[in-house]
Amino acid sequence: MTIAQTPTPLTLPDHTQLPESDGTFVKNFQEHPQSLLLTSSIRPVLDQLHPDEQYAIGQDCGIYWRLTDPPERGAEAPDWFYIPNVPPLLDGIGRRSYVLWKEFIAPLIAIEFVSGNGSEERDTTPASAREGGKAGKFWVYEQAIRIPFYAIYEVEKAAVEVYELVANHYQSVAPNQRGHYPIAPMGVELGIWQGREGNQTLPWLRWWDSDGNLLLTGEERAEQEKQRAEQEKQRADRLAAKLREMGVDPEDL
Repeated sequence: MTIAQTPTPLTLPDHTQLPESDGTFVKNFQEHPQSLLLTSSIRPVLDQLHPDEQYAIGQDCGIYWRLTDPPERGAEAPDWFYIPNVPPLLDGIGRRSYVLWKEFIAPLIAIEFVSGNGSEERDTTPASAREGGKAGKFWVYEQAIRIPFYAIYEVEKAAVEVYELVANHYQSVAPNQRGHYPIAPMGVELGIWQGREGNQTLPWLRWWDSDGNLLLTGEERAEQEKQRAEQEKQRADRLAAKLREMGVDPEDL
């Protein structure tokens, strides 16, 4: 008599079992401050959109979209991306990567910072055309991961391109009258801001609200509050001086 064996359940790897780096270097010294600039300024908006705090921001982290050997061939690592409605931690630990077959929710927006000529970020080569190799980033974001918004930022050209997934294909988003690109689900706009961040003056990629107001970083908000407090103090000092000229002691009021 043959005893039937219970088949072993298929177990797919999670974020703790997959490589968190593909071994490539960060391309330039601007990528780190640029990512921090985007993250710090958008957090108050995302905190309002997600009062339950269920969202995640990735910076040069792998998004695994298919199983391959080696695993890195089945992943892309956008320079910056935002995923709505997912926990920021998994099982109480920080995320090492984002695994689509475990969570299923695609990022809402992915941003790439161009360091070369931009061909890598615009590569539409499908997975089927590269046997044993990696598919083009543009194709992966559009056809495999299906990210609703994809932005390509070129600091040397002081320019950004934004694409929106419409009817299963990316269509170029036209800038509005301010030269910004609306990201409607987030209620914000993306554009180029010429200014100083840290010790570098460059055309940085920044967020604005739907009314065209620049979204400030935490440091900028603190500096703005400091200036406001100083202006209030100066006004109070001038008023006190005027009262003293009139023979009135401000302390008596």
